[in-house]
Amino acid sequence: MRAVILLACDAGNTNITVGLFDTKQWSPAPASGHLFPRLIGSWRVQTDLHRTADETFGILLPLFYWYNIAITDVGAVVLCSVVPPVTTSLSEMARRFFKSEPLIVTGDLELDIVNAYEPPQAVGADRLVNAIAARHLYGLPAIVVDFGTATTFDAISAQGVYLGGAIAPGITLAADLLFQRTAQLPRVALTIPSRPIGRNTMESIQSGLLLGYGGLVKEIVGLFIKELGPDTKVIATGGLAPLMAPLIGPLTDVNTEMTLQGLGIIWAQKNRIR
Repeated sequence: MRAVILLACDAGNTNITVGLFDTKQWSPAPASGHLFPRLIGSWRVQTDLHRTADETFGILLPLFYWYNIAITDVGAVVLCSVVPPVTTSLSEMARRFFKSEPLIVTGDLELDIVNAYEPPQAVGADRLVNAIAARHLYGLPAIVVDFGTATTFDAISAQGVYLGGAIAPGITLAADLLFQRTAQLPRVALTIPSRPIGRNTMESIQSGLLLGYGGLVKEIVGLFIKELGPDTKVIATGGLAPLMAPLIGPLTDVNTEMTLQGLGIIWAQKNRIR
């Protein structure tokens, strides 16, 4: 008998991260012991506001074949999104091609953390998902730093309360704006420079972007820890987390699949799998 597959989608402003979970294989979350399915594989596709459900399905189809997954194996869909048109497209795809009503994570969804954001519906769904993942995978209190289109900082108290956090422009966004709004500064690779004092324009930009963001992250994380306590776990996620990890001080972990894992945990909870 073929495994029943859970399709998870995290739709951000730049990319949609997609994951496949095997719901016949379960593991306990390290911090809570709650069960969640095994992540088989993941990939990223570019976010396109105008992409239809049919087009999205067409993009995903070869990737299912890569993991030897048949379309009929997909029995459930869970998603979070900060892009309403993409939410609509992914939901339509789930219903049309996978015959599944998607579980959509929003600020209104009842979760096993308290959402203290004001108003609760205003917090990005991916930030709540990361908070759930932090609770079950690492324990509380925790700070999640997500290096996406925006760099977000999320604080979860020892009592399981999502307190809120901070939002800064993402590194790639800042680099693009620097290139677009200046006449003589070139676009550069996001590479950590070998020395802080740049000897040329490329090194100077890399120092300002990468080392500057490292300082920004260390400062905000340090301020959060003063409020949350010295035992706070700090987890970095998002596509640029591995690049930034050496620059931002002590970390509990770098986990680029954290949001997908959080979606898997939420789906398991809503299906009463503990």
